[in-house]
Amino acid sequence: MSTIARKAQVGVATLYRRFPTRDDLVREVFADQLSSCTAALDEALKDPDPWHGFCHVIEKICALQAAERGFTAAFLDAFPGEAADHSRRRLQGERGFAELVRRAQATGELRADFHPSDLTLLLLANGALAATPEPEAASRRLVGLLLDALRPTATREPLPPPAGLDLGHLHPRHADRPAS
Repeated sequence: MSTIARKAQVGVATLYRRFPTRDDLVREVFADQLSSCTAALDEALKDPDPWHGFCHVIEKICALQAAERGFTAAFLDAFPGEAADHSRRRLQGERGFAELVRRAQATGELRADFHPSDLTLLLLANGALAATPEPEAASRRLVGLLLDALRPTATREPLPPPAGLDLGHLHPRHADRPAS
């Protein structure tokens, strides 16, 4: 909290008055991102093209995750005093995403064997990119590859540009190496 107060150019006491607990601060910091996720899912469910809606949700959530290292933890954590509301909102989001998956599969645009829980795999893979030199670029590339792979037959649409990573980026000692 003292580091945050110093960067915000306020006193620690001021920060604690505004945010009595760490959870209060984290909740506030990520409130916009969480709202963006909810809005993206709502938009996707209203989209007359379920595949387009599905892609929009995946792209939006992965972009938020790549831009904010702590996003995944804040997105998944239940905060004290909000447990029931947070659980309700998460369940509502899971149901909405499952409905979106069902619709996209019904149009034949999404693989029949994709399961809503596969979103966790996508987020785990995308979350690992936070340690790369350019996580947003790497995320766009990964999402492009994944969405193409999730179609029943690959569309061969152009992918986002390569992220400029090599195998040396897999080891933390070499994470600061320039891309080849």
